[in-house]
Amino acid sequence: MRRISYGFTVSLDGFIAGPDDEIDWSAPDQELHEFYNDQARESDLYLYGRRLYQLMQRYWPTADQDPDAPAYVVDYARLWRATPKIVFSTTLTEVEGHARLAGGDPIELVRELKRAPGKEIQVGGAGLAASLMPHRLIDEFHVVIAPVVLGAGTPFFPKLADRIGLRHLETRTFGSGVVYLRYATM
Repeated sequence: MRRISYGFTVSLDGFIAGPDDEIDWSAPDQELHEFYNDQARESDLYLYGRRLYQLMQRYWPTADQDPDAPAYVVDYARLWRATPKIVFSTTLTEVEGHARLAGGDPIELVRELKRAPGKEIQVGGAGLAASLMPHRLIDEFHVVIAPVVLGAGTPFFPKLADRIGLRHLETRTFGSGVVYLRYATM
């Protein structure tokens, strides 16, 4: 079965966006961006909620066309464009690029995708991840902790009825003070 991972850069207090949806504090430096690029190479499908898809769609389709873009941004833009995406939304009527739209409950489709051959599937979007967690459809959590406390915002983890046991797989500290934690569900 394919592995499904959910990861984001989070503040030390567990938020993926600040109280006004700001994410400027989470911009990766070159070292972290290259790490993300390597993770992208291990995946062959992105699952997005509407908000994250729209955010990514604003920048990545043409990021490599900027003559001032560093090589690691060019690399990620090409990886991102080439990777198929499924966007879960009940409000969008169309998506662009290498994406297809899926409406309604994602649970059955994600179960089918897990059984299909392929590489890792990455989940993007806190709302989408929250809908998958109670069904134990996420196999790994990739938490990148930024050295900032936001005090409020969008949480990485939703409120859950049942706890999710985790097994530590990896820790990595970057020069910027960012810490990467990788856990598998038990």
